Amino acid sequence: MVTKTIAIVAHDHRKRDVLAWATEHVSVLRAHRLIATGTTGRVLSEELSLEIERLKSGPLGGDQQIGARIADGLVDLLIFFWDPLAAQPHDPDVKALLRLAVVWNIPIACNRASADFIIRSPLLAEAYAPEQPDIENYVNRSIAL
Repeated sequence: MVTKTIAIVAHDHRKRDVLAWATEHVSVLRAHRLIATGTTGRVLSEELSLEIERLKSGPLGGDQQIGARIADGLVDLLIFFWDPLAAQPHDPDVKALLRLAVVWNIPIACNRASADFIIRSPLLAEAYAPEQPDIENYVNRSIAL
């Protein structure tokens, strides 16, 4: 069994959903390293006695902290139950987090169905190195000034 680092984020109206999902998969989650934004981490830790590294609340920089870890290759999977029906004051941070997960080819689950598929994947227990973007070409590209 390979331990993965799983980042968990849930907007306020989705915290109940992520808690229900985590409750169903608590035994699998316990086998991995978990990080979460502030309130989501507190809810999961208190309700399920999970060991979670809690970062700042999303609007206070937690989404960006997770994004930085993704860019540094320190996150294997992002579970992000976002609320598509509510405006978020930190919407640019949300979009940046999702963009980084896509750039760095990190699996993203944005709802319970996709989270179920990912958490039940045999790849969760195996060594897996996602294909990385071609950074050299991007960094060394020619820019017209």
